[in-house]
Amino acid sequence: MDPHAPIPARDPRGERRIGFFGGSFDPIHVGHLHAARAARDLWDLDRVVFVPAQRSPFKPGRVPAPAADRLAMVRLAIAGERGFEASDLELTRAGPSYTIDSVRALPRRLGEPEDARIVLIVGSDNLPGIAHWREARALLERVDPVVIHRAGEPDAGLAEVERELGPALAGKLSRGYLRLPPVLASSTDVRAALAGGEGASWLPAPVADYIRAHGLYGAAS
Repeated sequence: MDPHAPIPARDPRGERRIGFFGGSFDPIHVGHLHAARAARDLWDLDRVVFVPAQRSPFKPGRVPAPAADRLAMVRLAIAGERGFEASDLELTRAGPSYTIDSVRALPRRLGEPEDARIVLIVGSDNLPGIAHWREARALLERVDPVVIHRAGEPDAGLAEVERELGPALAGKLSRGYLRLPPVLASSTDVRAALAGGEGASWLPAPVADYIRAHGLYGAAS
C-alpha cells in the first residue's frame, strides 16, 4: 500500500474504525509507536487499542516481564497520543493469547458495534507464519490487515499465504502492506541492549525511566 494513497473511504452509514495492535510489548518501543501512528493516520482510525498478550502461543518457552509491568509501560508510552489506548483484554484471559479470540471480543469490550471495522496491525515478520495462526482464514476475513514493513521483502511470506489460504486473502494482505522506512528496533534487541546498559534510545523516555526504576531486563536503576 502506498503511504501517500488516499485514505480508504468510510462507509456512508458511519462505520467505526478500530485498530487492534496485539503483541507481547516486552517492552514497548519506538518501533511499535511508529507502526501504530502510520496505521492510525492512513486508515483514519477512531481508536488504536494496544493489547498486551498474556502468553504468546509462538513463544512457549519464554517468560515475559510481568503483565502488570508490560501494561503499565504501554500506558506510559501512549499517554497523550491521539486515539491510542491500552486494554487488558488478553491479560485477564487464561491460556495462550489467540488474536481471533480477541478480535471477536474487542467490539463488545470497547462498547463498539459488533460490525465495527477492525484494522489488524501486524509486522511483516509475521507474514511467513500467519497462515498457521488459529482460525487464520476467519481472522483475515474479519479484519482489514495493515502490515508494517520491518525487514527484507514480503514476497516469500505472501506466497506462503497464497499457498495456504488462497489468492484472495494473500491479496488482502498485499494491499495492506505499508511500505514505510522501518524503525530498526525489536523488543529482543532492546532487552539485550538494556542488559548491557544501553537501549534507552529505542524507548519512550517514561518507559526507560520505568524500566530503570523497577529493575526490569537487567537494567541498572
